[in-house]
Formats: sequence, C-alpha cells, structure tokens
Amino acid sequence: MVHDNPHPLHGQAALVTGGSSGIGAATAYALGAAGAAVGVNYRSHPEGAQRIVENIRESGSKAIPLEADVSNETEVQAMPDAFIGEFGRIDILVANSGIQQDAPFSDMTLDQWQRVINVNLTGQFLCAREAVRRFLKQGVAPSVSRARGKIICLYSVHEVVLWAGHINYAASKGGIMLMMKSLAQEVAEHGIRVNGNAPGAIKTSINREAWSTSAAERKLLELIPYGRVGEPEDVAKAAVWLASDASDYVVGTTIFVDGGMALYPGFRENG
Repeated sequence: MVHDNPHPLHGQAALVTGGSSGIGAATAYALGAAGAAVGVNYRSHPEGAQRIVENIRESGSKAIPLEADVSNETEVQAMPDAFIGEFGRIDILVANSGIQQDAPFSDMTLDQWQRVINVNLTGQFLCAREAVRRFLKQGVAPSVSRARGKIICLYSVHEVVLWAGHINYAASKGGIMLMMKSLAQEVAEHGIRVNGNAPGAIKTSINREAWSTSAAERKLLELIPYGRVGEPEDVAKAAVWLASDASDYVVGTTIFVDGGMALYPGFRENG
C-alpha cells in the first residue's frame, strides 16, 4: 500500500510574503510542517512573524523572519538575497501580502486606490520577478523537485466575483489573476510553475466583522453553498499541494478555496 508522503517539501526552501498573520501565517506553518525551510516575511508585525518562525522550528523545520514592504522595490530585491544567504536557494514563493482600503467609488481617494494596487498587485509583480530571476540562475534540483521553481499567487474569489464598495481591491485581485496566467505562460518552458490560490470567506482579522457574531455569520453563509466559513488552514493545504510535485502538471491554474462562493449562490433560486 502506498502512503502519502508526510513531508512532500523536504529539502526545499519557501518564502511567504505577509506571513505574520492570517492566511500567510497558516501557509508558512503548513509549508514548514511539509518539510520546507521557510522565510516568514512581515512589514509591521515582527512579533507575529517571530511566533510563526518559532512554531515552524518546533515542527522540525528551519525558519527565519524577513522584514520587507512588498511595494518597495529596493526592499523586495534585498529580501530573496537574505533568504538565499540563509538557505542556499529558493524553491517556492507564496505571494500572499494584501490589504483592503474600502470606500464607495465616488468617495474613493487616489491614495486609497494606489495603496491597494501598490501592495496587492505591484507587490506580487515585484516578488514574482525576483523569484523568477533567481529560479533561472540556480537551475533545477531534481533531488528536491521536478520544477525549477514554484510561484503561488494568493488573491481572492474577487478575481471573478464583483464587489461594489471594494473596487480597488477587486481590480487588484483581477489584475493578479491575469498576471499569474500570463507569467505562467511565459516561464513554463523554463520549468517554472506559476499558479493561483483564490480564497473565499476565511476567518481572518481582515474580515472579522463578517463572521465574529452569529448574526453576521448567518448572513455570510448565504453566500457559501458548502455551509461553513473557511479557516486559514483550508487555504494553506491547497498551497502545500500546489508547491509539491503532486501538482507538477498544474500550470497557470486558479484553485478556488471558497466553499462554492464563486458559484454565485444568489442565483440558486433564480435559475
């Protein structure tokens, strides 16, 4: 009988942006538990990053915290060098950092628009570009992975689900999706796999008001056919699979981790 490998990422090194809390923290921990050495990026919560680093080390893997603002080109360029200096190579990038600054469209300021685009979309471009540059330099290590490198872009069901009042956020997520697919098309011939992980409603601090009371959760569940709000670990498990050789023939694909939210459940009674 063949058993699943409990450490499918053994010998690999993974960098997770926005890894100090929420989905990023759960993903960083899951990658570590799967055997990867992990760089936990943070911008403003060093204590959260350090806690995740310690948890990963307790699970038996190596980990370091890495401070950088993903919207700052100079800081992003330096981060992989520090990571590779510690672990020798980079095999996996999980581009997770993201923010919301919500407003009705007519009231939205240019700063609110630009900040969300800078962090969510430009930040993923900068991080992915630096990862691709290093993947191309270091070549393939067949003993650890069939791919030269893997990039997992975290975005949202709002790459396809429209969201009035959050137009900057939805625009950034749709942009990430097209960037991911175009990048996957460009670099696949070099043995680099790029895919997307699109969560729906997940219990994190960014959307606490939507699930923290029973009334709010009931209202949210009207949008989730599967009948429960997701946990960060749901997204993290998908990221581990996308980073492993189990998904080696998966290229340019979005995995929706959303309980069916992207199925437009509002139309269930209106078909």
